[in-house]
Amino acid sequence: MDGNVAHGDVLTHGTRNSFIYSQNKLVSTVGVDDLVVVETKDAVLVAHKDKVQDVKSIVNELKNQNRSECKQHREVYRPWGSHDEIADGERFHVKHLIVKPGESTATQLHYHRAEHWIVVQGTAKVLNGERTYILSENESTYVAIGSPHKIENPGKVDLHLIEVRTGSYLEEDDIVRLEEYGVGY
Repeated sequence: MDGNVAHGDVLTHGTRNSFIYSQNKLVSTVGVDDLVVVETKDAVLVAHKDKVQDVKSIVNELKNQNRSECKQHREVYRPWGSHDEIADGERFHVKHLIVKPGESTATQLHYHRAEHWIVVQGTAKVLNGERTYILSENESTYVAIGSPHKIENPGKVDLHLIEVRTGSYLEEDDIVRLEEYGVGY
């Protein structure tokens, strides 16, 4: 393989003595030598193999620019499961949430954002304001700004849902926890 090490969805042509790692997307190289290419959900790094030690200068520059990539990974693990940021814009964020069987998020509310939840797989027990109800696959609900809410997985398989946040302020510090879980959401 021309001295290459490849992991994941990688296609090379005329590439030699390179390390190519793909976590999510197809990574293709053509006519290059002596590279390190690393693709993750958060970022892509391309470096000459003799300069990999200089990566810390890129990390320092990310910190200087106050970039989110150096503060928190795109995929975040919690005691109840995980969430992966799929897309974001000025007035929206989209996340894929996985809630483990028997687990739940903390009861919380937000002052600046509403949330829309769509169940992709599994069953969700939802607290939304004064109501508690069940959502099954392909069902959805709307959580208004200021409404106390919580998601629980009463099932035996992972609960997968898509969360769409909309509003004027979408940061993680717009959370008032009414019931603690241990580690924040």
